[in-house]
Amino acid sequence: MSVHTRAALLMLGSTGFFAVMVIAIRLASESLHTFEVAFFRSFFGMLAALPLLYKHGPGLLRTQQLPRYFVRCLLGTASMFCGFWAIGNLPLAQAVSLSYSTPLFVTIAAVLWLGEQVRVRRWSAVVLGFIGVLIIVRPGTAEFSAGTLIAISAAILSGIVAIQIKQLSYTEPADRIVILTTILWVPMSLVPALFVWEWPHGIVWLWVVCAGVLGTAGHMLWTRALKLGDVSALTPISFMQLPIVAVFGFFLFGEDLDRWTVLGAAIIFIANGYIAHREARLARRAATTAPTTAVKPGQ
Repeated sequence: MSVHTRAALLMLGSTGFFAVMVIAIRLASESLHTFEVAFFRSFFGMLAALPLLYKHGPGLLRTQQLPRYFVRCLLGTASMFCGFWAIGNLPLAQAVSLSYSTPLFVTIAAVLWLGEQVRVRRWSAVVLGFIGVLIIVRPGTAEFSAGTLIAISAAILSGIVAIQIKQLSYTEPADRIVILTTILWVPMSLVPALFVWEWPHGIVWLWVVCAGVLGTAGHMLWTRALKLGDVSALTPISFMQLPIVAVFGFFLFGEDLDRWTVLGAAIIFIANGYIAHREARLARRAATTAPTTAVKPGQ
């Protein structure tokens, strides 16, 4: 099997895991508060990540970047609360479509935090993406829901977190970022959950376990897919999550697919596809033009 095929299959598997995770979160949210769903997703996600410690040993937990991890995980917890609330209270297709606006905020955050240069074509793609967001949200109309602002808040926070992960990845291995993140998420999500605590019962346990395990499994497949393949080629595969979620939303919750959501999601998809394509081209160009240092034999 070629490297590109493996990368595509890994991304497709990741997309499927994330889609079913969304369904599990929605089902759990029918009985539990958002804070509790987030805690159980973090707890069982941490258990699913523990084999990384067995693979690498306790040394995986050693880091000199702990303050950064705390900030990254606090923002990640807030993003998780907002995103899970959106999944539990908005139409699933709408919640997922708005989550795809995260790369737009990543581009803006990269300019503000990392000083990256973004030229006219990528800014045009960002503006196009925000037009797609406005089409989904439709402010000023009778269909507008203030809850969509919570979904957008989740995307903004996710964009900031993505930049922090990028900064951490300069010095930290991917598995360390995964294990420390999942560990820190547990106490951070537990504190607010205690104020609304109610033990899950019956099949709800299955939903919260699935949310945690599938979320961690999807994240692991996603990181490995991006290691093997080109982000511009793999990004369109991740958008398969939307039709999967829409089908489940129709059959399980009787949700019709709104044409404005489809149109807005398509525009966001085009904008994100161009941003990913442009960033991949710039990365390849930088790699080919980077100066090389000659090394003498034996050194």
